[in-house]
Amino acid sequence: MQACKALATWEMSDESYVELDELHDWQYVELLLEHKLKAPVIYSNASSIKLFLTDVDGVLTDAGMYYSETGDELKKFNTRNGKAFELLRNVGIKTGIITAQNTKIVERRARKIKSDYLYQGVKDKVIVLRDLIKTSGISPSEIAYIGDDLNDLGIIGLVGLSACPSDAVREVKEKVNIVLKSTGGEGAVREFAEWILPGGNEDQ
Repeated sequence: MQACKALATWEMSDESYVELDELHDWQYVELLLEHKLKAPVIYSNASSIKLFLTDVDGVLTDAGMYYSETGDELKKFNTRNGKAFELLRNVGIKTGIITAQNTKIVERRARKIKSDYLYQGVKDKVIVLRDLIKTSGISPSEIAYIGDDLNDLGIIGLVGLSACPSDAVREVKEKVNIVLKSTGGEGAVREFAEWILPGGNEDQ
C-alpha cells in the first residue's frame, strides 16, 4: 500500500493573483516584478547616502509658470520640501540644487533652506555631478537625486539612488528607483528624503 503524501496550502496575497488574458495583464505583472526586484536596492542604498540633490521646476515647484501684472516671474515652493533640507542636514547629509534655469528666486530659496550647493543655468547635469564627486570626495553610489524630466536622465543613471514625482514624464519614471506618491511641488522632495533619513523608509 502506497503512503499518501501530506498536502499543504499557501495563501497568496491578493495583489499577486493575476489572470493573464490580455496584454495589459502582462504589463501589470512586469511592474510587480520590477517593484519586488528594486526594493532591496532601495533599502540598501538609502542608508549610505551622503549627498542629496534635486531639480527645481517640477520637483521643488509644481512646474507652473506664474507671472505678475508687471511681468515678474513667480515660483511656488512647498514648506514641507524645505523642511526636508533641514532634516537631511541634521543627520549630516549635504544637499544641493541643480537647475537649467537661472533666477534670483531660486537663489533666495536655496539660501533660505541652507542648501550646500546651488548650480543654476546648467545645460548638462552630468558635468555638475562629476564636479561634485571630484570636489566633495563623495562617490556616485552615495548620492541621491530627484528629477522629473528628460534633462534629468543622465544624472539619474549615474547616482546610487534616484526618484521622481508621480507626475514626472514617462521616460524618467521608467529609469528611477522610486516613483513617489507625491507630485512635483507638493511634498515629493520631503517624501524622498524620508526614504533616506534613518528609520524613514520602514513604513513605505
